[in-house]
Amino acid sequence: MKILFLPFLQMKTGHHTVADALIRSLEQRVVNISCSKIDFFSYADKHLEKAFRLTYLTWIDHSPLTFDFLYRYFVYPSKASKHFNWFEFKFLDKMKFLIDEEQPDLIICTQAFPSFLLSRLRSSGISTPPVINVYTDYFINKLWGIEGIDYHFVPDQEIRSQLIATHNVNANKIYVTGIPIDECFSARNLFQPTPPYNILISGGSGGLGDIENLITNLPQEKKYFFSVLCGKNNKLYKEIFSLKLNNVKPLSYISSRDTMNALYNQSHAIITKPGGVTLSETLYKRLPVFIHSSLPGQEEINKQYFLEKKLIYSLDLNYRVSDQLDSFFENENEQINWYKRVNSYFDQIECPAWQKIIEILVKIPPRSKHFEEKISFSRSTN
Repeated sequence: MKILFLPFLQMKTGHHTVADALIRSLEQRVVNISCSKIDFFSYADKHLEKAFRLTYLTWIDHSPLTFDFLYRYFVYPSKASKHFNWFEFKFLDKMKFLIDEEQPDLIICTQAFPSFLLSRLRSSGISTPPVINVYTDYFINKLWGIEGIDYHFVPDQEIRSQLIATHNVNANKIYVTGIPIDECFSARNLFQPTPPYNILISGGSGGLGDIENLITNLPQEKKYFFSVLCGKNNKLYKEIFSLKLNNVKPLSYISSRDTMNALYNQSHAIITKPGGVTLSETLYKRLPVFIHSSLPGQEEINKQYFLEKKLIYSLDLNYRVSDQLDSFFENENEQINWYKRVNSYFDQIECPAWQKIIEILVKIPPRSKHFEEKISFSRSTN
């Protein structure tokens, strides 16, 4: 059986992280499975993809307010109509060619644009293998294809209700799986930390966000020790290193999942951006989350979503960071209540995404009379 995963852009984003996590979970359980991950945009036009990627990064860095406005106006409102006729002709043909070339038994979209194109193909009468939408943020933007999509893997019950009420999706096609994360990230039990507090600071794989400003506001007392994940931002790493701060240590890009899990386990809290996958990983680890800044668009929406649920905390750099951290670490009742809220949030998840994918694979009929391959499992199927 062959599964085609479709993320977006040649960037280490949550779309890729989720796809990679699902591939690892499936490959360790299903023997005769072939998983292929293809960035569709680069596949369709690598030069256009590069130009779009560089424009995106420059835009959010130099004019975040305009990007946020346009994102909310054109992308965020899920009820808005989709009018993308100017590029459909080219990209629909490319999508059809990709499917014919790869011949997958199942397609999994971890980003909205490939899902939109597959929905368009189906509405025009072109048949495709079964398609799964795996949502990697805590809202549904209007780019996602909904009509004709076979299954929807959503983060929580609220998104499930939204799909039913707003898009008339059959409830039997929706599964609350949470945002899939790597299985190495196991949940921790509640603990009351004592000083010195180890705080992890992250700006994602690109070392983005207002980390330079945050560093200048960090407390210099021995009560706190900060490890800063600089990602691939070498300039940020060198700037922090040159400060020679006794309680601040820069860390270069970490690709190992086990190393990240160890860092999570050693930390008492994380100061980060509100990326969908980052929030999913850290909250699942029961690691208190403080938001230092957010990229315009989806991260700002994720932030507001979790602030309303009181699952994360927002840092205001106009005030002493140590006082804001103390308000959590010196309040045992708040720590207990936060832990209960996080547990309650994850209790709504029905099943892991990989488990539901395997159930779907078992039901997929052979592609032809000459293709009678059945799914076989490894000894580790838990």
